[in-house]
Amino acid sequence: MAAMITQELRKGWEFKQADGEEWLPVARVPTNVHLDLMDNKKIEDPFLGFNELKCEWVGYKDWVYRVALPSIPTADLGTKHVLALDGLDTYATVKLNGHTILSSDNMFVMHRVDVSDKLSSSGENALEVYFKAALPESQRIKASHPEHKWVGFNGDMARLAVRKAQYHYGWDWGPVLLTCGPWRAVRLETYQARVEDVRVDYEVDASFKVVSGSITATIEGAAAERVDFCATLGEKEVFKGTAEVDKHGKATVEFHINEPKLWYPHGYGEQTLYDVTASVRSGDKHLHLVKTRTGFRKGELIQEPDEIGKSFYFRFNGIDVFCGGSDWIPADSFTPRITETRYRRWLETMVDGHQLMIRVWGGGIWEEDIFYDLCDEMGILVWQDFMFGCGNYPAYPEILKSIEEECVCQTKRLRHHPSLAIYAGNNEDYQVQEQTGLTYDYEDKDPQSWLKTNFPARYIYEKLLPDVVAAHSPHVPYHPGSPWGDGKVSSDTTVGDMHQWNVWHGTQEKYQIFDKLGGRFNSEFGMEGFPHLETVKYYVTDPTQLYPQSHMIDFHNKADGHERRIATYLVENFRTRTDLAKFIHLTQLSQAEALMFGYRGWRRQWGQKRHCGGALVWQLNDCWPVTSWAIIDYFLRKKPAYYAMRRVLAPIAVAVKRAHHDWSVVHARPAQTSDYECWVASGKTSEVVATVELRYISIATGREIKEKILKKDLTIAPNGTTEILTGAIDDTTEEPHVLAARIWVDGELVSRDCDWPQPLKYLDFEDRGVEVVSTGGRLIHVKAAKPTKGLVFEEREGVLVEDSALDVVPGDEQIIKVRGLGREEKELGWTYLGAP
Repeated sequence: MAAMITQELRKGWEFKQADGEEWLPVARVPTNVHLDLMDNKKIEDPFLGFNELKCEWVGYKDWVYRVALPSIPTADLGTKHVLALDGLDTYATVKLNGHTILSSDNMFVMHRVDVSDKLSSSGENALEVYFKAALPESQRIKASHPEHKWVGFNGDMARLAVRKAQYHYGWDWGPVLLTCGPWRAVRLETYQARVEDVRVDYEVDASFKVVSGSITATIEGAAAERVDFCATLGEKEVFKGTAEVDKHGKATVEFHINEPKLWYPHGYGEQTLYDVTASVRSGDKHLHLVKTRTGFRKGELIQEPDEIGKSFYFRFNGIDVFCGGSDWIPADSFTPRITETRYRRWLETMVDGHQLMIRVWGGGIWEEDIFYDLCDEMGILVWQDFMFGCGNYPAYPEILKSIEEECVCQTKRLRHHPSLAIYAGNNEDYQVQEQTGLTYDYEDKDPQSWLKTNFPARYIYEKLLPDVVAAHSPHVPYHPGSPWGDGKVSSDTTVGDMHQWNVWHGTQEKYQIFDKLGGRFNSEFGMEGFPHLETVKYYVTDPTQLYPQSHMIDFHNKADGHERRIATYLVENFRTRTDLAKFIHLTQLSQAEALMFGYRGWRRQWGQKRHCGGALVWQLNDCWPVTSWAIIDYFLRKKPAYYAMRRVLAPIAVAVKRAHHDWSVVHARPAQTSDYECWVASGKTSEVVATVELRYISIATGREIKEKILKKDLTIAPNGTTEILTGAIDDTTEEPHVLAARIWVDGELVSRDCDWPQPLKYLDFEDRGVEVVSTGGRLIHVKAAKPTKGLVFEEREGVLVEDSALDVVPGDEQIIKVRGLGREEKELGWTYLGAP
């Protein structure tokens, strides 16, 4: 009896165009064809200039990868040799020594093939994978199903016929780059028995003092007799047990833990993780061990009738949590090159930005293990879409079988992660149903009848997927789609989650009223903003194209009508500038302002009887260098919107806001009076005592136009909103001024907010008297003689600035911490709205 041997096939691969002769080296596997073509100087980097167009041909060609298998260990009778292929993108035929051993048409299925009787014990064993071009093959399948209505948003609708990352077909923020290749690991495993799967089922009791449940190991291999189980917390063993392997290949033990250390989202408690091991043995010989990290928590999606309609928010270990956060797309068009370090840096921005939840969007990929491991470690809640996005997906028998195999595979892979908060069946497919007039009768509860309508995907979202989740991950709530709410129209604000795109898309509302446009949970909304100038200079390969309306810059913005929409929001709100750096700054301020107005108001509504349970901005990140809705660009350079969100999502955040007056109607007449409100949002789980100050500061002179209000010894309600004061501005007698609010807790200034007369274009920002002084590369001191809007610092590689996109008022010096800037390095550049 021998322990399992695993050999990962990383090196030694070659690839070629299927109809070509030249074999080229592959640097590493996992990979995809574009990476290998770039490595071999066969295509130029498609992220630069117009190069995306130059490499479109790649997606129309078939490609072949091959590798010689390592030597096969001498094995006892009953030993298996298995090829494990964790991901083949997408139409793949696998051959071993010329014999077909696997055909795959689903990028997200993890395959295992027993090749024990197909290996040569003498001589070389050759593994070859033939990848058929996805676009023409998916178009062929689409054409073979004329009975289906192929409609949707973004990309070629043939994408709906293939289980492949949908964004590869192009999206309104990403290029058309149709990849193929072994995009996840390939291994040769030799064993007599192995632990195939470890499942931990548990319940946290009502007192949160006891965790009880079972651990089940699924075992492959006839040699298996018993499984030893162990659970540890650090060095401490908290559970140990042994069970025999039954005739179904299962071994199960019950466990009971008193006074468990529970897992919490960050900011609410510790992210305690237990190591659970299962070791299969025959006699006294251990043949294979698997370790799983998990955390114990009670996670709930609270959907209860209330005076508005029906709530939608999350509760963890008895604590209601407001889920301010972001939507996530794949962090690269070529995912095999996203390193663990890069994943960590991305997710650290969530924690640093007080963001609690990340939504893995349904048009991307089932993310890498490390992504979910890091979310567990950092306390970031994961909203996980199933991989369906913006389309009317077919549901003929063959694709249903593939979908079920994929989703069983992926839910089993992910179910041990305590960060997993919710599964959603799709992204915007119910909106496609609404907008294209597909049949949907919510009162019809017969799943078989759904398959006969022109919206057969309902069967996937309301039958197949909930059944998969119930069977394999029952502790995670399931939601049929995003957005979705009890079969009502997806724009219904009283139930479920919603995607609010009437700022930017749709009716293009003023972003100042974002808070009035939200629902019970706002899982998508956003505003475009340019990336930083350094990012633009990276992809603009022709210096003559470095102006705001250039062809090359427009090419790196895939959003429909982006020129009109950006122009609309700039013209409505700012004095426009044509210098590229100034133009970029304005688009970024527009984005920052829009998201601030949304988050600030929706977080207030959290404290108003859980009116709003959370808000996830579209989007955190980019898959290439581009102008998009991302709040951090491809190179991890934070846009001002990131900092604006960080301030309004802080554990304790003061807010002040005057009533919106729509200046673009009634001949731009100003309001005669403007009511205002000041409040505090708190994510703390207990009361705090605070002091709140509100000042009224002239924009023209920097002087206070009336006496400030100071309220001491205020009790700030936990996990909610505390209304502080209201008032009115007499716009006919009082000069234009800002409302500047601050809050102190235990003598420490913890939050600021500043409300400005709108629109900002009517205000004069000249001669602000701004002083920015850096001390030792670690602190930046910021002062202003007059109210100053949107002071942003340069984003430099390796330098982390604690805060940016500042509003600065006289008498309130702000001290910004900086990490990574050497004493001898050039100080960070900065600018502000109206700067020369």
